[in-house]
Amino acid sequence: MTDPRLLLVAHGTRNPAGVEVIAALADAVAPFVGPVRVAFVDVLGPTPSEVLRDLDDPVVVVPAFLASGYHVHSDVPREISESGHGDVHVTRALGPDTGLAHVLRARLVDVGWQPGDRVVFAAAGSSDVRALDDVHTAAAQLADVTSSEVTVAYVATGEPRAADVVASLRESGEGKVFVASYLLAPGLFHTRLLAVGADGVTDPLGIADGVVDLIVQRYRAGVDAISAGATRSRPGRPDSTPE
Repeated sequence: MTDPRLLLVAHGTRNPAGVEVIAALADAVAPFVGPVRVAFVDVLGPTPSEVLRDLDDPVVVVPAFLASGYHVHSDVPREISESGHGDVHVTRALGPDTGLAHVLRARLVDVGWQPGDRVVFAAAGSSDVRALDDVHTAAAQLADVTSSEVTVAYVATGEPRAADVVASLRESGEGKVFVASYLLAPGLFHTRLLAVGADGVTDPLGIADGVVDLIVQRYRAGVDAISAGATRSRPGRPDSTPE
């Protein structure tokens, strides 16, 4: 039996740089897991169902999302069900995870952050409370690895907004304020963060080694689950067990 194929499922964006990051992640992961296919749940294709119709082997789907909201809980299962593929295992999304917290800490150091400086944890945001819970978990993980006070803010959906939080911290007399960009790829949201008036804004998580390692870990956990004969999720239902 050949190893299951990895299907990396991302949101999708009209920004070419964002699409290139997902493609680069797939290329970076491939030496460790074999050929990787990519699909998107919004904005552009191919969709997960389109890719799955082309695959006959077992498939491990890794949702390339930093929080699990509607797209992970609804779109991915629907796409897999529509594909008719009967041998698919869906892993947890990439975030929250302590591995990402360590990547963010390194990104903060790159832009001049030092222990004691205030950190604004800036996520895209969501109308799904499950995703917002994940964002707060991720922020707490960053607080743990930086031993700093971390404030959650959003750049697209949700309150408080990143620009307002930075302004409020300035008015309260905080020293240096840095924004940890909890975004996977560059685009409009990250461009907005660059204009919020912080002393430094980290790059998106992108193709950092820690992100590549995390995708590989998710994939291998999915392969182990299949090999062990674990009950696969009903088409596309994300695995919620610890990895």
